Parts: sequence; structure tokens; C-alpha cells
Amino acid sequence: MKIGIDKIGFYTPHLYVDMNNLAVARGVEPEKFTIGIGQDEMAIAPLTQDPVTLAANAALQILDENDREKIDFVMFGTESGIDHSKSAAIYVHELLGLSPHARSIEMKQACYGGTAAIQLAKGHIALNPESKVLVLASDIARYGLQTSGEVTQGAGAVAVLISAEPGVLELENISTFLTKDIMDFWRPTYSDVAFVDGKFSNEQYMAFFSEVWEEYKKKTDLTISDFEAICYHLPYTKMGLKALRTILDEGSEEVQKRLSENFQASTLYSRKVGNIYTASLYLSLISLLEEQDLEAGSRIGLFSYGSGAVGEFFSGILQPNYREFLSVDTHKDNFNSRTEVTVTEYESIFQKTLPIDGSTMELDTSQDPAPICLSGIKDHERQYINKHK
Repeated sequence: MKIGIDKIGFYTPHLYVDMNNLAVARGVEPEKFTIGIGQDEMAIAPLTQDPVTLAANAALQILDENDREKIDFVMFGTESGIDHSKSAAIYVHELLGLSPHARSIEMKQACYGGTAAIQLAKGHIALNPESKVLVLASDIARYGLQTSGEVTQGAGAVAVLISAEPGVLELENISTFLTKDIMDFWRPTYSDVAFVDGKFSNEQYMAFFSEVWEEYKKKTDLTISDFEAICYHLPYTKMGLKALRTILDEGSEEVQKRLSENFQASTLYSRKVGNIYTASLYLSLISLLEEQDLEAGSRIGLFSYGSGAVGEFFSGILQPNYREFLSVDTHKDNFNSRTEVTVTEYESIFQKTLPIDGSTMELDTSQDPAPICLSGIKDHERQYINKHK
């Protein structure tokens, strides 16, 4: 029985800032951001969008009534959780009108949470082949204004439907993974921005990729030539390129050219969105599949990394007619309908926060085109609306 990705979609907020303008405002050459980091635009989440609404809007694009009936597990990977107790998955479960006979949980391990959910979902489908699992990866990356990490912020979510006999990608069973207790990136419960040792984190990303890649080759007897493309977790697009370059010389010139071209295709969406933590790897997969016309049967490698740290390398096989299960037009509309804001407007939006003392706040959702929004807070409870209901 094949198990894997049946459908996959993403959502990003309707606001963004141009990285050239941000660079000028920060007194640096634009090429430092657009080439050195590899980012062109950065998505900005208004107060009416949080990890719950981003995930719900992503899922809304891909689910039909049959999916809603068969989903019996919702797994939400995030490191931008809104509650220490109640899972974000339960809010999405309600907003999407899923069957009440479904488990709903939240998972956390930095940017690895979405991958952990997908791997657990595979096991659930193996035991329950008639069911489907909705995996959500949603985050808002915040480092603070005028910080070293500011250029690697972003906001967005990816929704993945895992099932038997998938439409998009069969996930192969062998994967290699690694865990080490390191402090390259973390966010204490008392802070709304992350702490990061950038140089150390980059080094660990590369070291983890090298170790799991070598272990994967040993376990599978596969080589770099067996891959049509390799997608990476992209905190910024240049990071994935650095990792890919460490293994390109294992292949022929033809293989190197193929992997390099497909990698560039996998970064196009991330260049427009920025860092979305748990969803970043899967945004690169969507970008690859929608920007390139790959053949069914192609093997796609996937490298997942979550600071702190856990890394994993796994792979999947593209299925016949996989493009029929993508949402190319929806994603193009999402990008094309966005509004560019000035750096001053971005800074103002960034500094607006929700109350943390339980006080009431009503938000104007009329300026947010998303179907699902956060409309305010009342009695310590977040108020969500689905405009389609």
C-alpha cells in the first residue's frame, strides 16, 4: 500500500514588504538581502492573522466534503503556539467543519514539527487505510526590528493531506534522522521573539544535513543520481543552496545541472514569503512541483531541520497525474492579490500586538481578504470567524 501526500496547499498573508526597500532603510546594499540571503519579499501578518487562521486558510483551499468526512486526525506543527494547553488543531478543526470523530493535537520541535507530524500520519494511515490525516504547518517568524534575523522573518502555512494511494507523492519508508541537544535557536515562553546564534545555527544545519545524507545513502544504496530534485528547509533560500553545493560533486555534470535548476525552482515561493519555520520545507516542495514539469516516477529528496536540534532526510516518488492534485491557480491568485507596504507601514504592523492581560480587543477584519480571520479577544478567548459560513 502506498502512503503519502494526497493534496498540498499553502496560504500567506495579503501584505508584504520588498527586501530592496528594507535593505535601503537598514543602510545596507540590497544585494546583501536579495543575493547574499536570497530573499526578495517578506510576508507580513496583520493582527487578524495568526498561526491558526493561516493554517485554516491553507487547508480551506485543498479540502472537499469527502476529505472532511474521512479526516480522523488533525496534526498541527508549529513553534508559534497561541496556548500552552489547548492545541491549535482544535480551532482549525472547528473552523473547517471537520467530523467530530477526529483526534486533534499540536506538535512542537522548532521547524521539524511538520515533518514529525507527517511521519506519524504515515503510521496512522498504515493502521487505518480508509482514513485521511490533515497535517498543518504554520508559523509567524519574528526576530525583532533592526535585528540580525529581521531579514529572515515571514508568515504562512502549508496544509498537507496524508492518505493511502496518494495523488501527489508516495513517501518512501526509509528515512534517516538525528537529534542533538544544542542551543542554536530557541524562544523562551516569556519572549515573543526568537533568540538565535546565527553562525552556529548555519553550521549545525550543514552538519546535520551531511550526517543524515551519508546515513541515508548507506541505508538505501541510493546515490545523488537517483534524485530528480532535493528540497530543503529554507530559513532563507541561500541556506539550502549552501547545503546542496556540498554534495553536487557526487554527481555528473548532467546531475549537477538538473539538481541545481530544480533547486532554484523550489526556492521561488520562499523568496516571496520568507521564513515560515515548520512549513518552509513544504513550501519549497510546492514551489518545485508547481514551477517545474517533472515526470511521474521521479524521486524527490527532502531535508528537514529543526533547531535545538532534530534533522531528517527522506524521499518520495511523484505519482501519475500529480499536477491534477495541485492548486497552482489558487496560489498564483494568493501572490497576485497581495499588497506591498512601505518599511514604515511594516514597522507599524510589526509593533502592534494582542493584549496579554485578558482585556477585550475587537479587530477590523474588513481589510483582510482572507476567508478565515481572527476578529478579536474577549474573556481571554480568541475569537475566530469564517466568512464563508
